[in-house]
Amino acid sequence: MIEKEDMDAVVKKYNKHKLSIGTLGSHSALNIFKGAKEEGFRTVCILTKDREIVYKKFPLADEMIYVDDFSGLLDARVQEKLRKLNTILIPHGSFNAYVSMEALLNDLQVPMLGNRRLLRWEIDRDMQRRWLQKSGLTLPKIYGSPDDIDQLVIAKFPGARGGRGYFLADSPESFRRKSEDMVKKGQISKEDLRGMHLQQYVLGVNVYFQYFSSTVEDEVELLGMDKRYESTVDAIGRIPANEQIQIDINPTYSIVGNIPLVLRESLLPEVLEMGDNVQKTAEDIAPPGVIGPFCLETIITDTMKIYTFEISARIVAGSNVGIGTSPYAYLKYGEGMYMGRRIALEIRKAAEMDKLEKVIY
Repeated sequence: MIEKEDMDAVVKKYNKHKLSIGTLGSHSALNIFKGAKEEGFRTVCILTKDREIVYKKFPLADEMIYVDDFSGLLDARVQEKLRKLNTILIPHGSFNAYVSMEALLNDLQVPMLGNRRLLRWEIDRDMQRRWLQKSGLTLPKIYGSPDDIDQLVIAKFPGARGGRGYFLADSPESFRRKSEDMVKKGQISKEDLRGMHLQQYVLGVNVYFQYFSSTVEDEVELLGMDKRYESTVDAIGRIPANEQIQIDINPTYSIVGNIPLVLRESLLPEVLEMGDNVQKTAEDIAPPGVIGPFCLETIITDTMKIYTFEISARIVAGSNVGIGTSPYAYLKYGEGMYMGRRIALEIRKAAEMDKLEKVIY
């Protein structure tokens, strides 16, 4: 495993007056690049040819490094070029989806904003659950086997797959029927079923809280929130109930986009404390805890009870709804602050204080 000291040694050789901020050309890259440009940084995009149009139509990347697929980030020549450009990488969901955790821990020798020690805690659902429980959060019930299902559950699968293939079941029989049907249709694989996660389905509004944990300011900030628009579950209500039954719709949860959200103010004390508590626990399980963005993924019921079902210890795509307009970032910073810019601001402050090692691993 790459040690923290190894990355500290790399970043100490960087010209802190010519730093670049880089990421994979996907997910929240435009958010990251726009924020970096506004804070005066050079930007580097590692991308595949089929995504080139995005970064030409929105010309925010100063340097484009082409790879055959995103695992090309690990190529020795690519990494060498990134280090020569004094690059600090910003991880997002595509790092988890296309570059293995083992590779990020053992082979990516470019400084990255964040704490790599937390990668295992985020990706392993059992470890993640222990992290959230230790933080005092309320979590949905988990089922160890389909045979134990005694209420409505949602079947989830490993990795950052944007809800693709998730489905509902309310009994062992409905689980088997739906899973077999989805395998036949190619929506999931038999391998997916071996790594699935069965979670109590809590009825409520899905709300995603976007925080920033600043090691420079020693503070956890709430910068935004959103809800997701998922296909086909968010469209099923347009079909009359009797026709839903006739055509036997099995709704899926693939995320198509995100919708900005403002929370009722009476819930804010709990939401702010949740962020603080998650960071305090992270400091114990993987010092120095979360560095930079993280997101708590929750369901809020009609009694205002908040269930947390997941954490992402990185920037999430939902933060894209706040580019230039997030009300919570505005309340703290005024105009023009959002997650991508907050990341760049943290790096700029750390560089000015000669403490870049406090924000990277």
